[in-house]
Formats: sequence, structure tokens, C-alpha cells
Amino acid sequence: MDIADFLINVHPELHINDQMQLENEIGHMDGVLSAHFSPGHPHMMTIAYNPDAVSSSTVLARVSRHGIEASKIGL
Repeated sequence: MDIADFLINVHPELHINDQMQLENEIGHMDGVLSAHFSPGHPHMMTIAYNPDAVSSSTVLARVSRHGIEASKIGL
């Protein structure tokens, strides 16, 4: 299995409860291995995933469905 990762940049003032909910939801997507916000950079969420099972665009679309403005940053 290949593992890839990328960053999602969200509004820096996204409430901590919203961050936790987003980490949980994204982290449970098929093909996603982990999803977490950086404690030092609360506007950056790191996603590790299996690119054979899910695309980074699909993950970003899931974030956007919550009305959260987000952009994908490759690593």
C-alpha cells in the first residue's frame, strides 16, 4: 500500500469543536489513515491517505461540504 499526505488550509479561527468534528469525520473516511490539525498551526490539517483508495480531491470536497473554505496544499 502506498501512503501519501497533503495539507488542508482552513480559516485560522475555525472553532476547536469544529476542528475535532472534522478530524473525526475525515479520519473515518475509507482510505484515510489519519487526519489531524497541527497544534502550532491550527489552520493546517494534515491528511495521510492511500491514493489507491481515495483521492485528495475527494477528501477536500468532504471538508468543503461543511461550508468550510479550504484549500489543498501538496507535500
